[in-house]
Amino acid sequence: MHIVCCIKQVPDTAQVKIDPETNTLIRYGVESICNPYDLVAAEASVQLAEKYGGKVTVITMGPPQAESALRDCLALGAREAILLSDRAFAGADTLATSYCLSSAISKISSAEPVDLVLCGKQAIDGDTAQTGPGVATRLGYNQLTYVSRIENVDVGEGIIVVTREVEGGAQVVESQLPALLTIELQYARPRYASLPELVRALRQEILVWGAADIGAQPFRLGLKGSPTMVKEIFAPKVHRGGLVFDSAGGQAVEDFLDKLFEKEQALFNAE
Repeated sequence: MHIVCCIKQVPDTAQVKIDPETNTLIRYGVESICNPYDLVAAEASVQLAEKYGGKVTVITMGPPQAESALRDCLALGAREAILLSDRAFAGADTLATSYCLSSAISKISSAEPVDLVLCGKQAIDGDTAQTGPGVATRLGYNQLTYVSRIENVDVGEGIIVVTREVEGGAQVVESQLPALLTIELQYARPRYASLPELVRALRQEILVWGAADIGAQPFRLGLKGSPTMVKEIFAPKVHRGGLVFDSAGGQAVEDFLDKLFEKEQALFNAE
């Protein structure tokens, strides 16, 4: 079984900076991490390969520094890594990103058929959860989102059974392969990499593909292929915390009621 795991390097959430001119994230000079949801997807991919046999190829689109996120996933047990890096990719929204990733996966699959594609549910810098479904649509793969557990994979029959989170509960779904899954954070906790895997991850060559390598159409890449327009980005206003009632002495309930009645009386008087 061949599994491709799509990941993204994101700015550390405590250090997000926005370019006021372009309304895009400033990535250079900002500490970056592998998207936590994608690390879980990488762990899920390796677990599947260990259980059912096969290998994991991890892929990302980004600047050269994104190589470190790929090496994090190699250390977890992925066997190959591909970095999609080209100035033509810069400024891509989820539409252009999913086109780029799907083009690369199509090339991978032409050499070694891909059975499963795994992505994190969403990236913590954008929170759109659109890239995974966009890739599935362009590849023509069955799409299983919000997956919290993979129940079974029958590689011979080409069938996968998963549990996915839905509003108010969970849903067990059976699907034909190939399929794309977006993985919930609670699926698994990424393992601690062993020393041999860390050494391998540091030494392993990472393939770098540009737009020409994946046969991408230039007008569908980067800013040219991104219809999303960001009008404004701003930090939310900081609000004061609510009232705090000290439970010491048994006065908390009475103090709360006093404040509640004062507020109601003020509203009544205002009318």
